[in-house]
Amino acid sequence: MFKQVSKAQPESMTPVMDNKDSLLEIYDLCMHFPIRKGMFSQVTGAVRAVDGVSFTIKRGETLGLVGESGCGKSTIGRCIVRAYQTTAGQMLYRQENGEVSDLANLEGNKLRRLRKDIRMIFQDPYSSLNPRMTVFDNISEALQVNSSMSRSEIKDRVAYLLRRVGLRPEYMSRYPHAFSGGERQRIVIARALVTNPRLIVADEAVSALDVSVRAQILNLMEELQEEFQLTYLFISHDLSVIRHICDRVAVMYVGKLVETATIDDVFRHPRHPYTETLLSAVPLSDPNLRGSRDRIPLIGEVADPSNPPSGCYFHPRCQYAKDRCKTDTPELKYVAHAGQSETGEKHYASCHFAGEIDLRGVIQN
Repeated sequence: MFKQVSKAQPESMTPVMDNKDSLLEIYDLCMHFPIRKGMFSQVTGAVRAVDGVSFTIKRGETLGLVGESGCGKSTIGRCIVRAYQTTAGQMLYRQENGEVSDLANLEGNKLRRLRKDIRMIFQDPYSSLNPRMTVFDNISEALQVNSSMSRSEIKDRVAYLLRRVGLRPEYMSRYPHAFSGGERQRIVIARALVTNPRLIVADEAVSALDVSVRAQILNLMEELQEEFQLTYLFISHDLSVIRHICDRVAVMYVGKLVETATIDDVFRHPRHPYTETLLSAVPLSDPNLRGSRDRIPLIGEVADPSNPPSGCYFHPRCQYAKDRCKTDTPELKYVAHAGQSETGEKHYASCHFAGEIDLRGVIQN
């Protein structure tokens, strides 16, 4: 699953995906932003927003990507939809006809044809809709530009999607300012569905919404996933949300993946100290259990992605760190444990002592 790729394959080579269940396989993905200084804007360094990340998204599943703000999770989402041109790595995508394409290398018409398959739901429903365009134009823009559908057919498609996300079709002539945050996010979801996509990248899709609305939107996304056979990459900093909607979770810290497993495995048996600290902050729904555990404080500051520490990036803040952690960079490797999920999904962690230290999970209610 986690092979190392030094650089993207040439376009002349046909990408290969070994796992037939995979929709997207990412290998050694890097996204570095140059730092420019001086009168002539010379490049003096780089911000390693994403630095050698590998993971797989299976068809029909929801993979959660979680971590602190600035860890690079949103950058990965933008790389997948090709809002950014990646620095290095592969993003192998299996099309509906079985053909495999490397999204990192596609250009022109080849990339344009795949944009309808991979859509994005943005974090802020207030800024992600054009205030000068009606709801109809906001939702249908992708169809108006790229499809051969007539205007009446497009109008029928928009009306159907508005009904499906819980809004009235006659709202399509209104402007975004007339809607609440939850209603706007429903419009954004309808816009993402308009091209009948297969993969949706949801970037903090509910973090800007009121708590009372979040559950409604999450339940709607689950219903739509089943109805339209969607695959989600769900990006969030909130582990409570990740636990509710995701099948598997990948944890990021300063541009690197530090742990990945099923939701049940991560919440019961975390194998990386950073994951343990994140889980200690998850609120317990049972009031009788509150106060039954201590939160693990994170000392120090998040590492600077333009000048990360040597060895394990997390070692300056880790209570289990040893001398080896300061010099040797840990690899993301398989970790076996007694409570391993019965689904057959493997548990990976990038910690030198992942199989030795006893980490605390979340109390199961």
